Amino acid sequence: MKVVLFCGGFGMRMREGDSDVPKPMQMVGPRPLIWHVMRYYAHFGHKEFVLCLGYGAHHIKNYFLNYRETESNDFVLRQGEIQLNGSDIGDWTIHFVHTGLESPIGERLRRVRHLVDGDEMFLANYADVLTDAPLDDMVKRFTASDAEAALLAVSPTAVFHIVEPGPDDRITSIHPVTDMGVRENGGYFVLRPSVIDRIPEGGDLVGDACTALAKEGKLLGYPHEGFWQPADTLKERNELEASFRAGTRPWMLWEQKPDVAPLERLVEQQLLS
Repeated sequence: MKVVLFCGGFGMRMREGDSDVPKPMQMVGPRPLIWHVMRYYAHFGHKEFVLCLGYGAHHIKNYFLNYRETESNDFVLRQGEIQLNGSDIGDWTIHFVHTGLESPIGERLRRVRHLVDGDEMFLANYADVLTDAPLDDMVKRFTASDAEAALLAVSPTAVFHIVEPGPDDRITSIHPVTDMGVRENGGYFVLRPSVIDRIPEGGDLVGDACTALAKEGKLLGYPHEGFWQPADTLKERNELEASFRAGTRPWMLWEQKPDVAPLERLVEQQLLS
């Protein structure tokens, strides 16, 4: 499936000084956020990407036009020639589409419709959130449903408390927001092209299309209790960077070794039988 990435916003809460680097190009380890998101999808076999560009588009274009495989792959330098032992993006297809400097998410999606029309479904993402969610299972549940759209539904990451006022404004109870049983949009979508019909010119994907679908029972929420971390602010990006440097990288599924224990147990049982 194609993966549509919304990476053209201003990202004001992430900006440092006069930098014009867009939020998806903020670094986590040696690679930018957008790379981590794309590697996640590639891990599940989805390697055709549609980048909805806008603010700071030249940073994203230049990054991939001058991509250095040696930063995240082992290699051999022999007589001045580099021989890679692996490749990140060698089998990727990336469409670079300028969708406007100030376009809302929905309008950006409208402007790349020609690239997903005719597909049964496609994936979409804000390009600034990392997760270890089992994408295959999310797609499987969506495919088996009659929904037009699905989104990852996660518990809030906010640490504030909900207060309940009583008579005379006396607080009667306090609850952490995480105990309220609410879910928030996790930013990972599975969509049918028909969703775009529900977005008016200059409209929004969630505010217009998904809100209407929810009222009709056509929006599927995939609950996820595992790792989910946005990078909407510098603080959140710094938390991801610290986690990366500490070697705690649950979103990097492509680095995790497969569990061979079940196979070993099967061989052991056959030897004992």
